Amino acid sequence: MITASLVKELRERTGAGMMDCKKALEATDGNIEAAIDWLREKGMASAAKKSGRIAAEGTSTVLSSGNTAVILEVNSETDFVAKNEQFVELVKDLAEVFLANKPADLDAALALDLKGQSVNDAIISATATIGEKITLRRVAVVEKEDNQVFGEYIHMGGKISAVTVLNGDNAELARDIAMQVASMSPQYVSQKEIPSEIVDHETAIQVEIVKNDAELASKPEQVVQGIIKGRVSKQMQDISLVDQIYFKDGKAKVSQILKDAGTDVVTFVRYAVGEGIEKREEDFAAEVAKASQVK
Repeated sequence: MITASLVKELRERTGAGMMDCKKALEATDGNIEAAIDWLREKGMASAAKKSGRIAAEGTSTVLSSGNTAVILEVNSETDFVAKNEQFVELVKDLAEVFLANKPADLDAALALDLKGQSVNDAIISATATIGEKITLRRVAVVEKEDNQVFGEYIHMGGKISAVTVLNGDNAELARDIAMQVASMSPQYVSQKEIPSEIVDHETAIQVEIVKNDAELASKPEQVVQGIIKGRVSKQMQDISLVDQIYFKDGKAKVSQILKDAGTDVVTFVRYAVGEGIEKREEDFAAEVAKASQVK
């Protein structure tokens, strides 16, 4: 039986797409080592060799047409390759394919046709040609209504990308809010969207902080609870877009800017390249010494 965990392991070891991994395992009766060979025989060897590397650089981008927008992140191992003409062209092609086909998730995106081959195979081919591990990390399709507007912002050539949807037709404000999202990194539109477990987790943290502060812990319980509540509220405001201070104003909250313009934010998506990826740090001298031992 080909289990999901077996497919996941093969995918992590080879960098191949989920469907390709499943096919490989089916063709080799679930033998993962044989499946690796099967993938190599299908022209994925060079990509598999690089699968252990960490691709934490790269770029992100936003593309829209009509009522659909896509935002994606494609990773490489070095920032130098992220500026490579072939890499840049690949990202452009991916954005156009995703915009036209609206994939439901990453696996669906990897399975789409790109100039006669799957997106997954195109990425493997780019990995082999460019010489670095290339990874489509994530993609999101964002839809709007006719009476809504997209705001798009790409920072530092793709280091951060953001797309917003606002009610109405104020395109300038929509882009400014996308800039707000890119620069201030909110996680939710408003505090109404914040899951209770997030609030509970932050409350628990603040309780422990107070316990470890002798001066605070000695205060009356009512005062302590007020301090905890205030600190939690501040943290929730920081991750709530409408509660943030508007970056172009420096005084008013985003909610007030939106109210004055007679609009509100429907949704947003923000991608920062490499966020959450642990970059491997190696001592250069040690790396040279290691290389010198290779016969």
